[in-house]
Amino acid sequence: MFVVLYRNPKPDAEQWPGRRSLAAIDAVLWPALWIMAVAAFRDRTGILAPMAIALLVLFAAARLTRALWRNERYWFSTWRWGKFAVVLAAIGFALQLLPR
Repeated sequence: MFVVLYRNPKPDAEQWPGRRSLAAIDAVLWPALWIMAVAAFRDRTGILAPMAIALLVLFAAARLTRALWRNERYWFSTWRWGKFAVVLAAIGFALQLLPR
């Protein structure tokens, strides 16, 4: 059986002063961090690391294009992944408080 589910697209993001510049930074920052992580293991991955870096550069270019010219359709990655990082940091802090 094949079922097609249709979801309405997200509404456009609210515009505010400085959003375009912060979106451009966010669009390049996350792929750059992934490039640094991949480059750290470049000697052990063979052809996979250069291919991943090339794909991440293309991904960053597409995100930057959306952040600059289609800013109402750009959603911040820092907000999405930052919540996850804060939860992990809180769990780590709570684990440190446990008696040994």
